[in-house]
Amino acid sequence: MSDKSAVKPTHVFDRDSEWDALTAFVDRPAAHAMLGVVSGRRRMGKTYLLRALTESRGGFYFGATAATAGESLRQFGAALARYVDSPVPFSFATWDDAVSYLFSLGSPGRGASPVLVVIDEFPYLVKAAPELPSIVQRETDRFQGEESRIRLLLCGSAMSVMGGLLAATAPLRGRAQLELVVRPFGYRPSGEFWGVRATPELAVRLHAVLGGTPAYRRQFLADDVPATLADFDDWLCRTVLSPLSPLFREARYLLAEEAEIRDAALYHSVLAAVAEGNATRGGIANYIGRKSVDISHPLNVLEDSHLLARDADLFRAGKSHYRITEPLINFYEAVMRPSWALLESGQATDVWARSKERFAAQVAGPHFETVCRDFMLGPGRALLGDRLGQVGRGVVVDPVARQQIEVDVAVVEPGSGSGRTSVAMLGEAKWGTVMGLPHLDRLRRARDLLDARGMDTGHCVLACFGAAGFSDALRAEAEKGEARLVGLAELYARTPR
Repeated sequence: MSDKSAVKPTHVFDRDSEWDALTAFVDRPAAHAMLGVVSGRRRMGKTYLLRALTESRGGFYFGATAATAGESLRQFGAALARYVDSPVPFSFATWDDAVSYLFSLGSPGRGASPVLVVIDEFPYLVKAAPELPSIVQRETDRFQGEESRIRLLLCGSAMSVMGGLLAATAPLRGRAQLELVVRPFGYRPSGEFWGVRATPELAVRLHAVLGGTPAYRRQFLADDVPATLADFDDWLCRTVLSPLSPLFREARYLLAEEAEIRDAALYHSVLAAVAEGNATRGGIANYIGRKSVDISHPLNVLEDSHLLARDADLFRAGKSHYRITEPLINFYEAVMRPSWALLESGQATDVWARSKERFAAQVAGPHFETVCRDFMLGPGRALLGDRLGQVGRGVVVDPVARQQIEVDVAVVEPGSGSGRTSVAMLGEAKWGTVMGLPHLDRLRRARDLLDARGMDTGHCVLACFGAAGFSDALRAEAEKGEARLVGLAELYARTPR
């Protein structure tokens, strides 16, 4: 658009696609009311983004607080009065009156431009006034027939509550024209945000601990960034592992903030099981001493909260693997929780010295695999030419050797009609091991087994993702075109090599 206000402010880092989606929603010329839902876990920068949008559009922003229905209504009336330059606060008798007045801001008599309204932390209001979604639904429906250029964005951090707003039987089901989830920065933007992308060895470790949550650098650590890879250990001990740091208890708070979580101990046990490498439902249940059916609810809640993800096995129908999506929680469960008492007493240096192997096996290693799959969803697609496919992981069963071959990074193109399923890539990712010919041979064996199962492997790329490097023999095979080698430098390069 030519309007200068459509340009994303320079102080908003990354978030280009989110900004484009929001501005397209606000600027749509429809003469009827439109509703959008913006969600995302806390610390993602939703408020920062929406405030910037509101300022660029001269809209109305209201940030709800944990309060009673009456106090929330008074706060809303006062904020709305300031927005319309009323000399006195509005005194609405009910939320019915407040929402009706709000929608009238987009009536024809008030101008032809869309009117942006942002209600942040909407779950606080819903808790105090459960009737609010129904009232918003009524007014939204009303102004499909009557003219109104209101553009209402409901935002919140309680993922289970926000997801429920548009669920099958919810009042707002089918009313929203925008459903935007503000997610953490990817590993590459995170490296830029922390100013460490030029040092991939540091960037990937930093991302393995803190992920892509923007608030951790500025609000939590006041820009305390490890200067070099050699500074990483000291930085970790003075920040995440220090009881004096706000990050020390952050992983616990992330879990406690979800409204649907009641028994925190059970949920921590589920997460600890996954952090220990128990990635299947049965493995999780055995770890915590419960039956598989008994953990269905906590697994579903953790998925709805975007703290746990279930990845389908690309080579075994009906099988799946769970992984923790928030790196800080994984780091807490694997490194901090087992030594919590020692850390609280200020022994971070000793705990970290004894936890480095655990960090490599349970945190950095699995996280590196995830980073490699993310790479294939983005710039790594250039390695496959114009082929597209589902990126994931899977297990190939070798009946002769009676073993399972774990494929960390796989790209599969489902067949259509009479066409066969095509395997575009098979990859193995290693964090602390120099990769050699045995790793390539394992991928070759997996390719042969899949070919015997009827899959098309004629153009399958074999890839070794190595954070610690590659042997000379493996490099020689790569030079002959037998494999693609991807190290940390390639993962963080601006253009794949």
